[in-house]
Amino acid sequence: MNITMKRTRLLAILGLVSSALFAQKDEVPKGWHTMDKSTSGYYGISVDKAYEFVKSKKLKSNTVIVAVIDSGIDTLHEDLKTVLWKNPKEIPGNGIDDDKNGYVDDIHGWNFLGGRDGKSVEKDSYEAARVYHKFKSKYEGKDVNVSSLSKEDTFEYEMWKRSEKEVAGSSKDSGLELIFLKRAYTNCLKSDSILRKAMGKEKYTGKELGEFNSDDVNVKKAKNALFSLMSGNDALETTNVEFLEGFGDFVAGEEKKAEAGSTPPTPYRADIVKDNYADFNDKFYGNNDVMVSNKSALHGTHVSGIIAAARNNGKGMDGIAGNVKIMSLRAVPDGDEHDKDIALAIRYAVDNGARVINMSFGKGFSPEKKWVDDAVRYAESKGVLMVHAAGNDAKNLDTTFNYPTPQLLDGTRPNNWITVGASGDPKAGGLTANFSNYGKKEVDVFAPGVKIYATVPGGNTYQNLQGTSMASPVVAGLAAFIMEYYPNLSARQVKMIIEKSAQKPAEKVKNPGNDELVALTELSKSGGLVNAYEAIKLAATIKGERKPVPVKPSSKVKEVKKN
Repeated sequence: MNITMKRTRLLAILGLVSSALFAQKDEVPKGWHTMDKSTSGYYGISVDKAYEFVKSKKLKSNTVIVAVIDSGIDTLHEDLKTVLWKNPKEIPGNGIDDDKNGYVDDIHGWNFLGGRDGKSVEKDSYEAARVYHKFKSKYEGKDVNVSSLSKEDTFEYEMWKRSEKEVAGSSKDSGLELIFLKRAYTNCLKSDSILRKAMGKEKYTGKELGEFNSDDVNVKKAKNALFSLMSGNDALETTNVEFLEGFGDFVAGEEKKAEAGSTPPTPYRADIVKDNYADFNDKFYGNNDVMVSNKSALHGTHVSGIIAAARNNGKGMDGIAGNVKIMSLRAVPDGDEHDKDIALAIRYAVDNGARVINMSFGKGFSPEKKWVDDAVRYAESKGVLMVHAAGNDAKNLDTTFNYPTPQLLDGTRPNNWITVGASGDPKAGGLTANFSNYGKKEVDVFAPGVKIYATVPGGNTYQNLQGTSMASPVVAGLAAFIMEYYPNLSARQVKMIIEKSAQKPAEKVKNPGNDELVALTELSKSGGLVNAYEAIKLAATIKGERKPVPVKPSSKVKEVKKN
């Protein structure tokens, strides 16, 4: 999708749920997330002060590789092409696996959603539907004695029961909402047709629509209808074409969800990738196209810019970390990602020298969680920090699900994982983003994720997007920044530094789940908003425990049996 359109937000604007939570009308300046509150008034992370600190210490930076597991990256973008990771052991375009890691011409990373014929998965099904239909014959109508099951089988059964409730149980309830959504989309298309004629142009932004006036009653109605949706979805800088395309994709997705109870999902991935998905050792699939298309690469390009867009080049915006190489690992389609792709992307990142992995994705089900858990443990053993977005459903992660997760099946938790909620600013809706997931136990910190201006596909284009997907790379960029100047700090230490230096606001904040005012300590483990200046000051006082060693490519993956 080309817009950040969430189901609850859209239903609120259409009047199907309370819209009080979505009244974010105030503006914040571009790049507010990097600003310092004491000098600008905005609740950014004090990036300039952090750079002044390392300059005063006369510290030199070391290059840090950050892997971005996402939807793809515009490799030709003016603000990103100089910061892309390049595989030093691979010769571009010769069709040979020069470094013998199993991936041919993996110059900037790898596309785990690709086929050998060059095609790529762009849209996919939802994991709830995949889980429901995969295990339906095994569990439906069966009297299952949970107490007799192993831990892994219990996980599988309980997961299927949740999918049954979500897929088969919600289709009737969502029917009326879907009717309203489809009607609203049709009305938007009609309004757009009227407005294009009245404005005398085929493309216009939400802001231009807001400034347009007409005495014609029908034009006024059309403007009010479309503008309320565009402004409510923070799409004032988005064009009518992009907005309606995103709205159409959203409605189509909801339609698929409604049909999922009776119709097994289309095997989009299997038709293109053609691996043996059940065999984790069948891992050398995909291709080296890490962009695919502007539409696919929107999310990953924006995330990458937040982390590491070239600093001080006078173009667009500045990333947080100034000496980073972005490794692109394409594993997230429009739909839900597959566990095998995520697990292999993590292993690829570790084997090729990444010190930080950003994961701005998530889903409610994880049928091959064991594979992902093993990859997370592998990353922990190699000292790689993993940063994950908390999710955008305004839910408590202490009692709900958002995979991948640091809660491993064996009951342990790794020490190299940070879960990030999205903060905002009082001038743009409040200190906590109204869409952000939260959790006193499961969310570690909050970081800016509202109206974040960063790179998008097109070579020289930029846009505001929001979500915990934007908050996670703020933290990944901060982690990389710390590692640049203090390379001997371990992943565990960097995690501790970011959490301990997070600033606890004096005022109470809104709980995204119910709008009640609470202390931020009730919504996250640290109870704080990340701050680069405070973090780098703390880093300067800690003796590093990491012993740098060269990362050898690719260890053999042991066979993992299916549950």
